[in-house]
Amino acid sequence: MRRAAPQNRQSLVFSTAGKASYPLSGLRVGFCSWCWGRGLGLLLVLLAASPAAASEHPARIAGALPGLVYTNSRIPDVPWSIHVVQLERANPQYQIQSTHATGGALGLDTLSDQLGILNPALGTAVAAINGDFYQRDKTYAGAPRGLQVVGGELLSGPSGGASFWIDALGEPHTDKVESRFQITWPDGTATAFGLNGMRRADGLELYTPAIGPSTLTAGGRELILTRAEGSSWLPLRIGRTYGARVREIRGAGNTRLASDILVLSIGPEAFHGANPQVIPGAILQISTASRPALHGIRTAIAGGPVLIRDGKRQTMNLPDSDSYEISTMQERHPRAAVGWNERYLFLVEVDGRQRDLSVGMTLDELARFLTRMGCQQAMNFDGGGSATLWFDGQVRNNPCDRMEREIANCLVIARTKP
Repeated sequence: MRRAAPQNRQSLVFSTAGKASYPLSGLRVGFCSWCWGRGLGLLLVLLAASPAAASEHPARIAGALPGLVYTNSRIPDVPWSIHVVQLERANPQYQIQSTHATGGALGLDTLSDQLGILNPALGTAVAAINGDFYQRDKTYAGAPRGLQVVGGELLSGPSGGASFWIDALGEPHTDKVESRFQITWPDGTATAFGLNGMRRADGLELYTPAIGPSTLTAGGRELILTRAEGSSWLPLRIGRTYGARVREIRGAGNTRLASDILVLSIGPEAFHGANPQVIPGAILQISTASRPALHGIRTAIAGGPVLIRDGKRQTMNLPDSDSYEISTMQERHPRAAVGWNERYLFLVEVDGRQRDLSVGMTLDELARFLTRMGCQQAMNFDGGGSATLWFDGQVRNNPCDRMEREIANCLVIARTKP
């Protein structure tokens, strides 16, 4: 189900009249990175007194909760409409969580509806932004393209691209994460596997109950696994090793799942990679290791690319390609990102594909904007029609589809109980 985009939002409107025309390196709207580092409250005071602020739209905060501020900044000359949620990182009321449509590892739903099923144990959603790129259709629609961890449970594995995570001490990170997931067979050999996604004909895929009632596979061989004595077990977590006993071997796909079993699906072209000596009763070792090691994390979501690292904008070394994925990085589109410095974490969405409201940004323009906000680290999320920012009960941006798109997952700021 799609929801119509809300209208008539409050906003901050900036004008670059009389200033150097854009590109961003010449942007002058009465603020600087120091202002952002001091918080949006000070920024608003400066803007209200600045001749750069459009007089017909007074500068004001569009929404605020203790330690949390939302603003919509308008820059008519480009034009841009930029939505920002700023969180005081030291405020103990809030935690960063992720969620997935349907509460599992597959499926699509609007961001608003995903927040409606957020596990109450994780807190109450007060702000959110869309997350990772994802499989858009067919059998595994909604499977994230990279790592996702929700409330400590591992839903999908890393793909080698950028991910955002909160470590065991509550600190945010972003970096490329590589999978070291592997099955160790009884003879000591090991084979890599994927998690809760489409199984390749020449690959292995491990399925957990989060995928739904069955593996949805066709053909191949599937091993039904139960907990080996003395081993930890479900829910699956990253950075662990599990002992699994082979209960049954099936010569067909689409094996039923249950709350206490895993299913290892072996593609028809991958039989040579699975030890033929495996029989019911055999013990396998399942490793969910990664590089870097992410043991103990409770929240992770993929995206990419990394836009800012240690205060420096990252160079986009793009191949010479006409592919849509590459070309869109250099074009202006709706964008979404997460960024932070020592004091604040920011959720940022830029509207786009709406000529009279906002044309969107290139990835380089987005990185420049986040740098001027004072971000020391930042990562891009899915954009286009998926770009959605939600604050205090409603979607605040103007989705280019004119309604919320059904997406796979999102990053959430949750308010915990006192």
